[in-house]
Amino acid sequence: MNRSETIRGTWVVAYREILRYITERSRIVSSLMMPLLLLIVFGAGFTNVIGGMAPGIDYIQFMYPGIIAITVLTTSLFAGISVVWDREYGFLREILVAPISRTGIVLGKAIGATMQASIQVALMLILAPILGVELNPRIVLGLIPMIIILSLGLAGLGIFMASFMRSQQGFQTMMQIIIFPLIFLAGVFFPVNNVPIWMEVISKVNPLTYGVDAVRQVFLGSEASALGLGVTIGDHTFTMAQDVLVVAAMSAIALGAAIWAFNRQELSLIHI
Repeated sequence: MNRSETIRGTWVVAYREILRYITERSRIVSSLMMPLLLLIVFGAGFTNVIGGMAPGIDYIQFMYPGIIAITVLTTSLFAGISVVWDREYGFLREILVAPISRTGIVLGKAIGATMQASIQVALMLILAPILGVELNPRIVLGLIPMIIILSLGLAGLGIFMASFMRSQQGFQTMMQIIIFPLIFLAGVFFPVNNVPIWMEVISKVNPLTYGVDAVRQVFLGSEASALGLGVTIGDHTFTMAQDVLVVAAMSAIALGAAIWAFNRQELSLIHI
């Protein structure tokens, strides 16, 4: 199989994923519901109780970058459900016997998930001016590479998990078990530096923590770290570039695991 065939097959899979996503409007709405509810409930409630997180930064401004990361998380992870759908409806058999590598299949689905996450983030960004969160071309351009890297890794994790699931119900249950710890231990609602030691350890092995920190630094700039809102290990405070490197490494591992799952299971992935 030559490279051009692999690239073409990858884009065919990605195009199919994004086309299915666009035609299912209920999926777009449902993917936005959790981030919006968290933003409304926690944002409105904690703003009155906590007030500002630091001089010049109120709670909504602190929380909003985390909501963007949650949007990427929910959209990208649940993109893995397409593997389960394809297995249940027989399309996975056709993909696996088609002239496309397992790597191409995984990358195609991950690229499709990244496109979906980008659409969801664009919809969430519309709310920024309404909430009093600054939004300018520098912030938007800074978000693009971070969204792509984070989404690819989370999509890889979702595809890896879906490779071992036989039903949509099983996949959704597993994702709920994974999503809530990732969200609440990622520094979305509070800084992870002044929490009990066990919680801090878990938070700092959570890949979403570094994604949230990077997105927060895109919105708030380096002052976020200077004010103690960034991720620290020992006396070292992570810069945005270091956050991106951590997320990129974890994304590569997740995608590699997803590719390994497809290569290992071959046609046994198909539910006959």
